[in-house]
Amino acid sequence: MSKHQKTICIDFDGVIHSYTSGWQGASTIPDPIVEGAIAFMLGLLAADYEVAIFSTRSLSAGGLPAMRSWLKKEAGNTWFPTPDGPGLESVKFPMEKPPAIMYLDDRAVYFTGTFPSIDFVREFRTWQGK
Repeated sequence: MSKHQKTICIDFDGVIHSYTSGWQGASTIPDPIVEGAIAFMLGLLAADYEVAIFSTRSLSAGGLPAMRSWLKKEAGNTWFPTPDGPGLESVKFPMEKPPAIMYLDDRAVYFTGTFPSIDFVREFRTWQGK
């Protein structure tokens, strides 16, 4: 099995970072983590998945180190591995969208072979906007 067949790519803003303040710049990440995000990522790592966090911040100056630093702060004692399992320090922060078996994004729509209507596009809201 190739490595990307075990990769889960997770969007940062609106999925991991609660993003309640909206865009403040690539290196400014003011809001708390979305509830359950740490447990989800730790569970994936423990199940031998690679976790990759990708964002529009990834290509912006200061974006990658800001996301990594923010996650380290939010992770607290779950940052480093323990005898109980892996730590979040092994999460990847690629500069390009990686091949993955799943992409988790608050702005994505699952494509079923039929394109959505313009009304669907016009009315689309993230989970926070509903």
